[in-house]
Amino acid sequence: MVIALFAVLCIAAASDPAERLPDPSQEARARTIFREVRCLVCQNESIDDSEAQLAGDLRKIIRQQVAAGRSDAQVRQFLVARYGEFVLLKPPFSAGNLALWVGPFVVVIVGGLLLLVLLRRRAAPEALSDDEEAKLSALLHNRDD
Repeated sequence: MVIALFAVLCIAAASDPAERLPDPSQEARARTIFREVRCLVCQNESIDDSEAQLAGDLRKIIRQQVAAGRSDAQVRQFLVARYGEFVLLKPPFSAGNLALWVGPFVVVIVGGLLLLVLLRRRAAPEALSDDEEAKLSALLHNRDD
C-alpha cells in the first residue's frame, strides 16, 4: 500500500501543477498522448518521461490541442504533420514505413533460405576406394591385436 501511494505521489510530482489542465478528464487524455509521443531529443523516451525542454514544449502543445477540443487522433495528426511519423513511439503501419515493419521478417526468411541452400549443396562424402577400404581394414585389424 505504501509503495502504491509513493508511486502515485511520484507521478503527481513529475509534472508542474501550473501546467495541468483544469479538467481531469482532459488532463488524463493528454497524459495518455504523452506516453505515445517520442521525445525528439532523447529519442527512445516518451515526452511523459523526458525532462528535455522540447518535451516540455510538446506537452504544452498537446495540452493546448486537447483543451481546444481536438480528438486524440487529431492531436496525433497535428504532431505528425509538424514533426513527421518519427514523433510517434509506435508509428502506424503505412506504405511509407513498410520496410521498417516487414524488413526484419524478410531478413530472417532470406537467411533461413540461404542456410537451407548451403546445407543442401554440401556434397555427401565420397565412398572409399577398394585400396582405401583395404588400408582401413588393415589399420582396424592391427588395432584389435
